[in-house]
Amino acid sequence: MATSPVSGKRRASDSDSPPATVRKSRKTSSPQRNSAPSAARRALNAATGTPSASAPKRRYRPGTVALREIRFYQRSTELLLRKLPFARLVREIQMEFTPREYRWQAEALLALQEAAEAHLVRLFEDANLCAIHAKRVTLMVKDIQLARRIRGRHYGE
Repeated sequence: MATSPVSGKRRASDSDSPPATVRKSRKTSSPQRNSAPSAARRALNAATGTPSASAPKRRYRPGTVALREIRFYQRSTELLLRKLPFARLVREIQMEFTPREYRWQAEALLALQEAAEAHLVRLFEDANLCAIHAKRVTLMVKDIQLARRIRGRHYGE
């Protein structure tokens, strides 16, 4: 064992102990691999329509997609709720009021779903007007409560 000239402490010789700092060997790749994608890859991405790694995904401004969805659903005429979960809900509510289970025609469930969705859409329209009247754009529970109260007893109270 030899002594260190700086501290005067004894240190092990190089053959006795490992070096003070262990270095990990890193696998270095050639500069060609780290560069931008090759022309063939860019051509393939352009042909398939997939965005390349360098092109960021398109982000729309806040509210743009929401307005597009509003226009889409206002134009559409299909049902907004899935049929099977709605049918399960109807049967569950029916079981609360009657002791036995009834059978439902598909047309009856469809008519009930159309009426329920029309009622909900109208309620949300009225609640949105209440929010706009309060100089807000966010729909809150109190807007829905106010819309129901203004409608009166015949509309769900």
